[in-house]
Amino acid sequence: MKKKMLIIGLALAMVFAMAACGKSGGTESDGAANTAETVTVNVFAAASLGNVMSEFEKSFEEANPGVDIVINADSSGTLQTQIMEGAPCDVFFSAAQKQMDELEEEGLVLKGTRINVVNNQLAVICPINQATKVEGLSTIGNASSIALADGSVPVGKYTRAALINLGLLQPADDPAAITTAEVSEQLGGVEISEQGNVSKVLTAVEEGACEVGTTYVSDTVGHENSVRIIETVSNEVSGDIIYPVAGIVNKDASDAETSAAADFIAFITNDDAKALYQKYGFDTNVE
Repeated sequence: MKKKMLIIGLALAMVFAMAACGKSGGTESDGAANTAETVTVNVFAAASLGNVMSEFEKSFEEANPGVDIVINADSSGTLQTQIMEGAPCDVFFSAAQKQMDELEEEGLVLKGTRINVVNNQLAVICPINQATKVEGLSTIGNASSIALADGSVPVGKYTRAALINLGLLQPADDPAAITTAEVSEQLGGVEISEQGNVSKVLTAVEEGACEVGTTYVSDTVGHENSVRIIETVSNEVSGDIIYPVAGIVNKDASDAETSAAADFIAFITNDDAKALYQKYGFDTNVE
């Protein structure tokens, strides 16, 4: 009887040992799998780049498994403020030089990474089926209401600069400093709905909340059934609308994240990328 019990005990011990080995082996395998951590690249991009950046995000991630591109899209002025306040950012793609210049002055731009990528054009738009007396930027004061980005938003600054050049606003050292109330007054008291970025301007016009608005040509792509361009404003009037991209100093980024950020910048600035920018109405003939 004792012998039989001993045999059963040994058998049970072997079963438990085998189970433990199997469990241990599984844990080791799982541990090996978990060593491959996802590399996150935080990209701050102007709202007008939303569509094109979504496509770049998808194609880059497909070509680089394990890299997660996280897009934060808003006005370049808002994004600049977030970066200066310490928000984790690896790549900044601005709709204007001013914001990038100021970040560079603060030592927040990685040296040698800044590249001018595309040019854009200002557009005066209205809802597709809405009649308007506005024939272009020079007669925008004839509208019952205007959707206009504030001066800290590049499209708002470019609009103000163009209105100055057309003689509709008084000259200013910095067009961005002209308040929305001052624009309204100098245009004869027209109602202006101030917007926080170019996408919100588009939405205000698209939904019919405002008779007209100023946005970029690129933002109207894909919205041809809801808005129409009254005028494409010449860059000679608005000034060049150059979009620079650069790597941003991120002290919390790992070497792998910094490397992936550099790869992403190269990905969106090479010759193959030009076709995608052109698809969304951007001019890629930029020095």
